[in-house]
Amino acid sequence: MTKKLEIYKCEICGNIVEITHEGIGDLLCCNQNMKLLEEHFSKEGNAHYAIIENSSDIQKRIYFNHPMTPEHYIEYIEVISNDFKYLKRKFLNSSDKAEISFKCDCKEGYFVRLYCNIDGVWITK
Repeated sequence: MTKKLEIYKCEICGNIVEITHEGIGDLLCCNQNMKLLEEHFSKEGNAHYAIIENSSDIQKRIYFNHPMTPEHYIEYIEVISNDFKYLKRKFLNSSDKAEISFKCDCKEGYFVRLYCNIDGVWITK
């Protein structure tokens, strides 16, 4: 059974799928099951750790001290509310800054998730 916002990857062609509606079937690509990507939890000092700046109660900027080169970069950053009702995603190129700005009252709290082309999925809570 899939769960909302899980991320799966095809080990043959590299397609990546994020679940928006839970289901009981298997996810197939290239005639094989897709692999559920493990989420790693980032700690302060890690290149995948989200650094959060609060401009106001609702305006926030999140950035990472992560390499952004054609060989190693963050492909996208997501800000997700703890109740999974709010999601903001920013896709990046290797030449972009690894950052995202957003507005959210976020009374229920939120976490930050990214996908690194080399190191996979990382979460900062």
